[in-house]
Amino acid sequence: MSPAPLSEEEITKALTDLPGWTRTGDTIARTVEAASFLAGIELVRRVAVAAEAANHHPDIDIRWRRVTFTLSTHDAKGLTALDVALAHEIDRLHRQG
Repeated sequence: MSPAPLSEEEITKALTDLPGWTRTGDTIARTVEAASFLAGIELVRRVAVAAEAANHHPDIDIRWRRVTFTLSTHDAKGLTALDVALAHEIDRLHRQG
């Protein structure tokens, strides 16, 4: 069973706690810049471990040192608490360097 989609109000509130994340339709996304290409790849590896543990996987686009993470809960056809939680985890992992 998929989690319930967030309401517009819940999404707006969640985004106030997620600086750098933007919403486009049923997705939220953030692009971060790593110190080097290998640091970007390492961030993707750490996010992949967290995503596997949560059983919730982002779309990831890597362009040299720039890494874009896009989140949506496809089976809920919208944004859910899973997306918000993983966005916070991605931010935490990015801050760790």
